[in-house]
Amino acid sequence: MSPVRASADGWLRCYRPRPDARVRLVCLPHAGGNAAFYRPWTDLLPPTVELAAVQYPGRLDRMTEPPVPDMPTMVRTLTAVLLADRRLPLAIFGHSMGAAIAFEVVSRLERQHGVEPVRVVLSGRQPPEHHRSETVDVEDDDALWAEVRRLGGTTDDSLDSDAIRAFALPGVRADYRLIDSYAPVRRPPIATPITALVGDADPEVSVAEAGDWRRHSTGGFELRVFSGDHFYLVARRTAVIADVVRALGEPAVTRAPGALR
Repeated sequence: MSPVRASADGWLRCYRPRPDARVRLVCLPHAGGNAAFYRPWTDLLPPTVELAAVQYPGRLDRMTEPPVPDMPTMVRTLTAVLLADRRLPLAIFGHSMGAAIAFEVVSRLERQHGVEPVRVVLSGRQPPEHHRSETVDVEDDDALWAEVRRLGGTTDDSLDSDAIRAFALPGVRADYRLIDSYAPVRRPPIATPITALVGDADPEVSVAEAGDWRRHSTGGFELRVFSGDHFYLVARRTAVIADVVRALGEPAVTRAPGALR
């Protein structure tokens, strides 16, 4: 298998550079997701926060690249990408699978490189002690697509399109293979502050489980609960981003006319 490219140009999408930024917010997508999921966030961030969304191999403009085979490879490669550009202090946001990757990347940054991000925001993901092993990745295409439909976050029109399904399934299966084979290793808490976000009706993680992320940081913890399911952050986008900006200690931005919620 070809090696995964560890270049900022290949991995990170900065949709709106911020010359006056004081912090870079790196956002990691969910299983089957891509960098464009975070593109609408740029309208709701202040000039002091520059967003860089991660584009995993095997989707959209990286469709011809082999997907990342497992969590250790993903963490090792993404850590190298983030270390390659240290112009700004770093904050990391991850949703679902992206949250698991974010936590492991922060742990590696601290343990092996002495780099402590400003904050890590973990959304829609249970901490290691509540990890549940699954085998979704070995199901047939219909069952795998049904799982995507169950979790939401994608419009019915997209889910009902055979062309979109054929295009998206390889990346979705690769992501589920990565997260289904993930086996968290118990380590001492990280020093980076953790903010945990969760929907109150999320079928994947309970509010109580999300609250147990407090055990995994010595630098501070907060839990924010939103109304909604696993993809609460789509409907509650404005409130979620406001909480992230506040957690970073940056000034809030006034909502632009016509901006998405």
